[in-house]
Amino acid sequence: MEIAALGALRGYADARPVTAPNPGSGPGAVFGDAVRNMTATVAKGEATAKAAMLGEADPHALVSALAQTELAVETAATIRDKVVEAYQEILRMPV
Repeated sequence: MEIAALGALRGYADARPVTAPNPGSGPGAVFGDAVRNMTATVAKGEATAKAAMLGEADPHALVSALAQTELAVETAATIRDKVVEAYQEILRMPV
């Protein structure tokens, strides 16, 4: 083999791991991360609400946590509605 061909082969071998797909970056991982983030936001809101009932939390912190929780739940409901709508659209497609 020529030296140039060996250099090209080595360059390809070095670049291959960079371009290889990451098995943890698919749609399932994205949705899993989103669900974990939403669950953490809801848990934080609940913890802040409990602390406020005991008089240990600032009212401003309570309002902020509840607003974040409301936004997370509304976002999850909107995504769910869009997924159901897309599924129904697929079912209506002629075969």
